[in-house]
Amino acid sequence: MPTILIIEDDSEIRGITAVLLRREGYIVEEARSGDEALTFLRRSDRDPCLILIDLMMPILGDWDVVDVLREEDRILALPVVVLSAAHPDKAPSGVAGFVRKPIDFDLLLGLVRRYCGPAPAG
Repeated sequence: MPTILIIEDDSEIRGITAVLLRREGYIVEEARSGDEALTFLRRSDRDPCLILIDLMMPILGDWDVVDVLREEDRILALPVVVLSAAHPDKAPSGVAGFVRKPIDFDLLLGLVRRYCGPAPAG
């Protein structure tokens, strides 16, 4: 089953996004911070097909968490889509997409399907 990791400190945004993706049939893992996400990724034996990340977080915020993710060989290949109210002037390499907040869920689902494939039926 395709798994998506959401890294978002705002519990409401994280929760709504997770519910939407679960309704579509995806497995969703949630992290409140970059540190929590890195701990999950390092301990998990199954990589997510996509990482959705908010840039404005108190711990490992801005591009710091993306940079740290990119230092890990196993994680380096995972696509990262940024969710943010601020549009960055220049995204670092390794960012597969950008979804502006408030989130356009049709755009988000299109990116999810591109990187994770369609959710399994049933």
